[in-house]
Amino acid sequence: MTGKDRYAQIEIPAQLGEVLEEAQRKAAARRSKRTVRWRWLGSTAAAVIACLLVLNIPGVASALSKLPVVGSIVKVLQFGTGGGLTDGAAVSTVTTEDTITMVFGQDGGSAASVPAYTVDQREAPDRLIFTFNGVRSFDYDALEQDLLASPLVSDVYRNIILDDSAMRFVVELKEGTRHTLTEYSNPGTLELKLTAEDKAAPPKEVYYVRSEGMPQGESLAILEEIYLDDDVTFLKTTSGDFAAVIGAFPTREAAEQKLAEIAARENYAGDLYVDNWMSNGHPQ
Repeated sequence: MTGKDRYAQIEIPAQLGEVLEEAQRKAAARRSKRTVRWRWLGSTAAAVIACLLVLNIPGVASALSKLPVVGSIVKVLQFGTGGGLTDGAAVSTVTTEDTITMVFGQDGGSAASVPAYTVDQREAPDRLIFTFNGVRSFDYDALEQDLLASPLVSDVYRNIILDDSAMRFVVELKEGTRHTLTEYSNPGTLELKLTAEDKAAPPKEVYYVRSEGMPQGESLAILEEIYLDDDVTFLKTTSGDFAAVIGAFPTREAAEQKLAEIAARENYAGDLYVDNWMSNGHPQ
């Protein structure tokens, strides 16, 4: 029986409707909070850019300032948040052997800053999760094509989220790839620089709490709303479907403890289980 078959046969609990209604109420409350937060970011972004913040990687900013790029360095990071308030920003990309450059535009010209973004770094497999806000004109297909042109990128795929002005995509990196992100202003540019290490770290077994694999779509987005407080992410499976995953944990016992915590909730729908795979692999 395939993952799709097993998922199709899951008995839907009577309380699932209440779970979804509660998730929608939480989503509406979070969207309201996001609006306030983006407005606050918009009023402070100019000051932040002017201050030329450089985070996470001491010394890197000095080296990058010598590169022939147009714009000012705002920050250098491996994961975190940045950017400013935009609405309807577009993006064009340029890929060289080790660098993917995303240049943002708005109203037919260059955007002064990168749209507000978050970059998460996860393992099993190594991947970067990009989320951009205020990007209704984001040409994802062109971006995906340019990202896949890098010899150090193994896969790129979208995650569907319940916000039509936001875009999220996952960039899976080949083993032993290091990365650095540099944010520029005037024009708003985000540069992803990839470097191959001489030797990759030995693979290890990693445990997750996960859902069954399912096609990309709103079902996954609803799972994010239900398990948002559990730091859920989404992975492509070996069959090409997608699974919601919570973790990663170093032992099965740790993963089972997390699942027991979730299962003890009154509104738990019984749709998760513990699974494991190698850190350089994918779930089935």
